[in-house]
Amino acid sequence: MIFMQFRHALVRPPGTSYSAGLTNSTEGPPDLPRALDQHRSYCDVLRRCGLDLTVLAEESAHPDGTFVEDTAVLLPGLAVISRPGATSRRGETRSVEAALRPYFSRMLYIVEPGTVDGGDICAADDHFFIGLSARTNESGARQLAQILKEAGYGSTLVDIRASKTLLHLKSGITYLGDRQLVLSSDAPRIDSFERYELLTLIPEENYAANCLAINGHVLIAEGYPHFADALRRRGHEIMPLNMSEFRKMDGGLTCLSLRF
Repeated sequence: MIFMQFRHALVRPPGTSYSAGLTNSTEGPPDLPRALDQHRSYCDVLRRCGLDLTVLAEESAHPDGTFVEDTAVLLPGLAVISRPGATSRRGETRSVEAALRPYFSRMLYIVEPGTVDGGDICAADDHFFIGLSARTNESGARQLAQILKEAGYGSTLVDIRASKTLLHLKSGITYLGDRQLVLSSDAPRIDSFERYELLTLIPEENYAANCLAINGHVLIAEGYPHFADALRRRGHEIMPLNMSEFRKMDGGLTCLSLRF
């Protein structure tokens, strides 16, 4: 099998203001000590997958700051600093940009009026699916598509703005490598997906669609047995993690790190 290979990851633990973050969940407020324990477990698994971690300090001014994936889109040698769709999150990019500078020779930026959340960007080898959502607008999506084109990558826009269940594109679509694409039952279907082997979840397990393939392993949310069995049947080594306190804030496994 072909797997995506990474050496580094950038993470930020949830801070004291975490429960004040943005969410549409009805599961109740997150438990901060439990969220910190779950984040430590997540970081431990990333290290077990062979990644060196840069751990950013928590920022109480940015309750959603633990979801660092939304702040950048990373390519070999190029970091694209995003402009998050939620105004309250735009200050998160400063510390992320500073932490990425030692690793990237070039940095580009999504600029006004464009907005892009990294959670709307699904990389599938040399092709990117860019979600149009409540957080990523058409200007931002087209800015990013042009950057990708100039860097030698293709892209396809996927409109999820009519969805009542998907906050970001990667809430319902993630790429495993080896031409395998995971879709939640409520994810959009577009012609471009037909070039992949599609693994579609049952509605009761849609949250698990946000999984994370790293260096021959697949990190999945704990408690979704049908999806876990489907991955095992395809030969994947899975690493389940309890994500309860991040699910309460509309977050998933990919949201908690930037991998490169």
